Amino acid sequence: MPFYPESLHYSAEQIVWQEVPGEVALAYTITGCPVGCKGCHSVDSWPVGSGIELTEQHLEKQLQKYRGLITCVLFLGGEWQPDALLKLLKQVRSGGLETCLYTGYENVSLTLREQLTYLKTGPWIAARGGLESPTTNQRFYDLRTQQLLNCKFQTGE
Repeated sequence: MPFYPESLHYSAEQIVWQEVPGEVALAYTITGCPVGCKGCHSVDSWPVGSGIELTEQHLEKQLQKYRGLITCVLFLGGEWQPDALLKLLKQVRSGGLETCLYTGYENVSLTLREQLTYLKTGPWIAARGGLESPTTNQRFYDLRTQQLLNCKFQTGE
């Protein structure tokens, strides 16, 4: 198993509208993904420790910068460093924003789930397609209601 630094690192930081239905999200592509899905569009994020360190101070600065404009913070990965991710999820929640995690795993710990509003699970399998495909293996949940929201991706809601 690779050695991970104590903090999360990211390769991309952007505002996104389509990844979390009904939310405007500040999204971080976390580096060091151990899943390694064939056909991944973020292969550049695989090297452990690459990218920019995502500190609590940087996150707070960005939350203030986008205050009133974003409703959610999305982490594309990071569950393989649960302590570091948990600290950032709690910070986001204390700021009154929703949280979302995209994971290639089938599930994450209860400790992480308790800090998440939304959770997308499942590895990318090209032949099955992404969330917009009716044959996908991936699942997108609203954890407040346990509702499966894949239909929102498939109908463009």
